[in-house]
Amino acid sequence: MQRMRRMCTREGLREMTRRWARFLLNPRLLLCLVIAWMITNGWSYVMFGLGMLMKIHWMRVVGGAYMSFLWLPFTPEKLVTVVLAIGLMRLLYPRDRRTLGVLRRKLKQISRRPEC
Repeated sequence: MQRMRRMCTREGLREMTRRWARFLLNPRLLLCLVIAWMITNGWSYVMFGLGMLMKIHWMRVVGGAYMSFLWLPFTPEKLVTVVLAIGLMRLLYPRDRRTLGVLRRKLKQISRRPEC
């Protein structure tokens, strides 16, 4: 009960934000997030840009259509990107127990913690 009160204070939220920032700014995880973003979203921005530069109509249409789909409120692309990044993390860095272990512990804490 005391831990819950501590986490609902401004200092507790600040500390939790710091911990998550340290986890998310891990260079290995950032690399996997960039690769996953390029797989899920980045190709459309590149295709749209190349279509504009080279004046290729179908590239602009395909890139623009997918980009407009990404901006709709119900698209699950961010969730897919994070899941893909975690999968890439497990594939590229299988011995990195620190980052993957922190992720497991944080997910367990979130599932057990009551709302403030």
